[in-house]
Amino acid sequence: MAEVKKTKKGSAAVDTETSIPKAALANGILTIEVDTHVETLEEKEDARWHQLLNAHRTRKILTGQLGGIERLESGWVVAITYYNGFRIIIPMDEMMINLTRDGRENADTLNRQTRIANNMLGCELDFIIKDLDSETRSVVSSRKDAMLKKRQTFYLPENEGEEPMLYPGRIVEARVIAVAQKVVRLEVFGVEISVRSRDMSWEWMSDASEKFHVGDLVLVSVNKINIHSVEDIDIAVDAKSATANINKDNLKKCVRQGKYVGTITDVYKGTYFMRLNIGVNAVAHSCNMSSLPVKNDEVGFVVTRINDNYEVAEGIITRLIKHNG
Repeated sequence: MAEVKKTKKGSAAVDTETSIPKAALANGILTIEVDTHVETLEEKEDARWHQLLNAHRTRKILTGQLGGIERLESGWVVAITYYNGFRIIIPMDEMMINLTRDGRENADTLNRQTRIANNMLGCELDFIIKDLDSETRSVVSSRKDAMLKKRQTFYLPENEGEEPMLYPGRIVEARVIAVAQKVVRLEVFGVEISVRSRDMSWEWMSDASEKFHVGDLVLVSVNKINIHSVEDIDIAVDAKSATANINKDNLKKCVRQGKYVGTITDVYKGTYFMRLNIGVNAVAHSCNMSSLPVKNDEVGFVVTRINDNYEVAEGIITRLIKHNG
């Protein structure tokens, strides 16, 4: 039975029975709301650890941010992420990094993997817990297992005759996991792929990082899927087909002999490729300047022809406005 507290009001004693929960009288934390329980830090950690135990038992796919690359005392090179406040390590050979056409075919595999993983810092990645130690609260996981599980779900139909969830022509979301000057690395439901920057946007860019950043989600159109096995899936995607082509409309802003400002995005064999400030892609085959401009320079441009077939303005570079090279 609840304790009874007697109070006095004025000079006359008035019996007022006020029920005081035993929880408030105990030696635990005194809470403002009666019959509530405040979790200690240890209890909260135990609850979070229990979630990891369940995820390990059910092979649930978890998601964390790639926070670091380390070489352990044992010599292991591992990726580091955190989940529910616990440090998760993923051995580099469990990262399933796609090394196809990385340009370093003759280099050591581990170095190639580590180099790409460094560029992936900050990206979201999926993993499945492979092993954990309750005493040290250490966790070893595999991105490879998570990616293979996602491939099984999205690329391979559960029943024969059914259409998979991913197929050519479908528009899907993809994660940006690394960005280089001319290439954006995507993860498309368990499959890594590198896409040229010119296939990621209708507008020409001198550097893909101007528009895309690690951690972004982008819409892409699936163009091709080749499945040899769950571990050998090759796909081709592009982001341009998933978005409206604004080049044709922007091209209407140009007129012949019009003078515009643009930034050089690339130079190849004497041809200058640029993006005009009015949102038009442009090409110049000649330059009326004493010193030749370089990539990233801001220049003046005169339009001599509107090329509707290639959706570009053609013309001549007339002067240097700002040197940014």
